[in-house]
Parts: sequence; C-alpha cells; structure tokens
Amino acid sequence: MSLELLSHRHRIADEGDAIDYCFRQNWSDGLPVVPPTEARVAAMLEAAHLAPDKVIGFIPEREITITAEKVAINAVLAGCKPEYMPVVVAAIECITDPAWAYHGPSTTTSGPAVLIIVNGPIARELDINSGENLFGPGWRSNLTIGRAVRLVMRNVCGSLPGVLDRATHGHPGKLSYVIAENELESPWDPLHVDRGFKKEQSTVTVLAADGPRQIFSQLAPTTDGVLTMMADDMRISGGVIGQTHYVVLLAGEHMEMVVRDGWTKTDVKRYLFENTMNTYAHLRRTYRFPLPLKPGDETRIRPLVSNEDMFFIIPAGGKAGAFSSYIPGWAKASWSRMVTKEVRR
Repeated sequence: MSLELLSHRHRIADEGDAIDYCFRQNWSDGLPVVPPTEARVAAMLEAAHLAPDKVIGFIPEREITITAEKVAINAVLAGCKPEYMPVVVAAIECITDPAWAYHGPSTTTSGPAVLIIVNGPIARELDINSGENLFGPGWRSNLTIGRAVRLVMRNVCGSLPGVLDRATHGHPGKLSYVIAENELESPWDPLHVDRGFKKEQSTVTVLAADGPRQIFSQLAPTTDGVLTMMADDMRISGGVIGQTHYVVLLAGEHMEMVVRDGWTKTDVKRYLFENTMNTYAHLRRTYRFPLPLKPGDETRIRPLVSNEDMFFIIPAGGKAGAFSSYIPGWAKASWSRMVTKEVRR
C-alpha cells in the first residue's frame, strides 16, 4: 500500500532529542513516548489496511474528526506494535459511538477511565493478558493499546488534564485499562458471544469505568459464600445511585468453585442482583439520597442495578489466591453505555 501521510512534519536536528521534543509539544501522558516517524506511522496504517484519511470516528460536541493517520501517530507514541493497530482502531470506534457518549466520560470530575476488554482469537495472538497480575505491569499489548486510546483522547480530542479532562482524582486506569477474558478455561460463552458476536470473531468492548475493587474470600466454602461477600461490598459501591453497569471478574480459585458448584453465568447475575439491594432509609441516612426520610422508606427497596443483565461476568485473573474483583461503570448507565465492536483485519 502506497501511503501519503497528511500530517505536519516536525524536523528534529538531533534525533536523540526527539523524545524530549515530544514532551515539549505536550504530546505525552507523562511517560516517555516513541517518536512517530513517517515509517513507523506508515507501518501502523499498513497493518490495519487503512488509508491515512479514513475516518475512524467523530466527536460532535467538539466537531473533531479522528482519522486513521491520527490514530496511527498516537499508537506509535504509545509504543504499540503495528499488529496492535486494529485493536486500537476498534477501541476508538467504541468511544466515538454515540452510545458511549464521549463528552460525558471524558470531561466529568468523577474521573472514569476507558476499560477495554478484548475477546476472541486476537487476544491470544497479541498476548493480551487475562491471567496473573491482570491490571498490573508486564504485558506490552495491554499497556500500550490502552495508552494509545488515551493519547488519541488527549492529542486529537483535546481531553487534556485540567482543560477538558476535569477529573478530581482520576485513577491509574486512565493511563491504560486493558484486559482480556480467560476464554480457554471458561465453561461459559465469552462476553462477545453474549453481546451478539460469533466466538471466532475478535472484538473490543469498552466501558467508562471506575477502578477495580478487589475482594478476598478465603473462608467461604461455596459459591454463594464468595458472592455474599462480594455483594456486601458491592451494595454501596460506585453507581449505587445511578444504577450503572458492573463488570465482575472471577479469578482462578473462585472460578474453580463456581464451576464445581455448577453455577451458570445467569445464576451469578441473579444472586448478585438479589443481594445488592438497599432500603431507601439507608440511602437517605448515609446521604446518598436526599433527606428527610419518607413514609415507607424503611421497607422500600432500591436495587443496585436496574436488572440482572447489567452485571457482566468475566473469568479473568491469576489461578492462585482467593481473590476476585468488580468494576463499577461510570455514573448512570443511560449516560454512557457499554459498546462492543469487531476488530477488523
């Protein structure tokens, strides 16, 4: 493919100064970047079979068009390999989908990150981690794919901290927040099949999300015991008022217990739904709902989510240790929805 790149060229006399030059242009997230040379950018585009001017997404509130070339430049900056480019493109398609509603999650003071869940054969081909140290260091694909998405948000969409990104605290997932599902050791259909895709397809699912909340349950001998502890922690978490989405990550020892006890994904969802409810009286006394108490509040119940299908159950994490996690989505589900796109190669 013969490519004619459209972006402005910056001539650097001293190649060794290129990284610092990128810092001075404010193109970095605070970590060193890979200088986006013409050859590196072209390699990204060729890997995804995309012309430089191909439109990947549009942000209507900012009247910003995101082209393949701009995505490729930021994928290079992030340290991606060319073969990661189709995943990055699919993630950008997700966050520019009207259902994800870019403006809200990217500007809010509550500071959600872009949780990216990769499913299908490409997750294994690119060695996207679904096991030990799930959210930690050590996997180039996990860290650079998510970083590329954030750099596009920063450098193309203008989501700069303190300018259009007004997060009060934020969380580390705003650097990169990419995981895969442990499909090979799961007895269930994977997330992308639940969302209407074929198992052999590769997909990216994106959710505006808070940081992960880890739970430790070594004493519970059965699945309902593990889920009781999780539900008790979850009941007053994240989107308790907004009834948002929740991603539930069941790791090795807990997942083995679930399989042994014969629980289905629907069973897990239903148990969590039924055991994460609060009375209106509790929500008012703890200032989650406005006072004063109203007649019937002591018995009137509000569920954590509007229905059990707002829990997304995913096997992922290390085999050792009695730990699992859950991730609350941002604010209200109606403000920003989970979006899944196919990775095209």
